Amino acid sequence: MITGPPRCGKTTLIKKISQDVSLSNKVGGFITEELREKGERVGFKITSLPDNKEGILARKDFSSPYRVGSYGVNTKDLENIGCSAISEALYSEKIILVDEIGKMELFSKIFKNILAHALDSPQKMLATIMERRNEFVDRIKNRKDAKLVHLSRNNFNNVFTEILNWFKMP
Repeated sequence: MITGPPRCGKTTLIKKISQDVSLSNKVGGFITEELREKGERVGFKITSLPDNKEGILARKDFSSPYRVGSYGVNTKDLENIGCSAISEALYSEKIILVDEIGKMELFSKIFKNILAHALDSPQKMLATIMERRNEFVDRIKNRKDAKLVHLSRNNFNNVFTEILNWFKMP
């Protein structure tokens, strides 16, 4: 589990791992990235791996009962794209990448259920996880089979190498 402050490189790390040639056919899951218009962040998109299906995770102009700050959260795309990608990775026995386990994703019971199933599986998983305390998130961070790594710009390369080597182990 990778945690750290905003803009420390968590998503960049997950993308770089997913794009590594030695792992490219062995990973599944999803990444989230900012949506920007005219230099301003207006939301977040979700992209499945490895097939690159895209949807909207949250947007300022999205009407939803679920809100994080000024963003309306789109649980439908999270479930149809993100949860489906985790499920596909589980059943095809791939390394599971989840970017991220955070406030927006936790609105979805389906996400929490498929995540719990993935965590209980024997498959390797790399996930970014919010720093703030949350009952569900704290249970994940405190699992005996989970390692929590605090990412910063200073340790990015070392963490990347450590994770890549871990995934390459049999």
